[in-house]
Amino acid sequence: MLISCGDALIDFVPTRITDGREAVMPAVGGSCLNVAIGMARLGAPTGFVGGISTDMFGRMIADHAAASNVELALATSSEHQTTLAFVRIVAGESHYAFYDAETAARNWVYQRGSIPFDAVEVLHVGSTTLVNDQGATETKALIADARASSTISFDPNCRPNLVKDKPAYLARMTAFAASADLIKMSDVDFAYLFGDEPYHQRASTLLAGGASLVVITRGDSGAIAWHAGAGQIEVAAPKVVVADTIGAGDSFQAALLFALHKQGRLPRQQLKDIGADDLRRALSFAANCAGLTCTRPGADPPWSHEVTWSW
Repeated sequence: MLISCGDALIDFVPTRITDGREAVMPAVGGSCLNVAIGMARLGAPTGFVGGISTDMFGRMIADHAAASNVELALATSSEHQTTLAFVRIVAGESHYAFYDAETAARNWVYQRGSIPFDAVEVLHVGSTTLVNDQGATETKALIADARASSTISFDPNCRPNLVKDKPAYLARMTAFAASADLIKMSDVDFAYLFGDEPYHQRASTLLAGGASLVVITRGDSGAIAWHAGAGQIEVAAPKVVVADTIGAGDSFQAALLFALHKQGRLPRQQLKDIGADDLRRALSFAANCAGLTCTRPGADPPWSHEVTWSW
């Protein structure tokens, strides 16, 4: 099984009503839930770990996950309200206003020892769950249980407007990166975390710290990856008509993990040993899935019948 742990929420995405005025419509989202949705839709056995409310929006989330074949047996239900995120698109980038106090996602508690990690190929973590102290603490405990047998995937998916203490947040992201085998971040995340540092310099540091693969996505400029054995690989982004970019990075992450799973390269040692050709195919597939997601509003990763691949 492939597992994603973290945030599940409702995005209110921008639209327009018939008279041309701006409006918003609710859509299920949350970076880590999106990753789970993306992996499951492509055909991988997938589970989600995190907090889901029993309120109206929580039921929307649960129904959406079930319809996409995501296993929710490991998720935690609670009466805390659902996190809400209002989205605006500015210069092609999604900007968020979060309503996240005392929510189900924030109050998630990992039940130690509850997951049979010997049957879990990868554990993906990241995003808003790691901003607050409780979410970060619970996720660290989850990784500690998973580390012996499961590959660890990490995407910080930074949300600066939720960060109250940036130095502490940077230290926390550095610690999570040090525990990960696969690290993916957008160019916007990179700039927030590392400023003007050259990509290759930070990638070398992360590889030296124990990661096997570091990937930076750059929107319509494609993605660059660094691997200790396969070297540096760059893939192009497909040319598409963009509706919005919501969920594109999550779709990329999901498709990359799925492709590595299909190639038999997701277990830790196999990821370390992957060759350049396999890695390029996996990255290209991920870029194409992200591109397809950009053609429709909200976080709506592709299904297996919508994409083609050759392993």
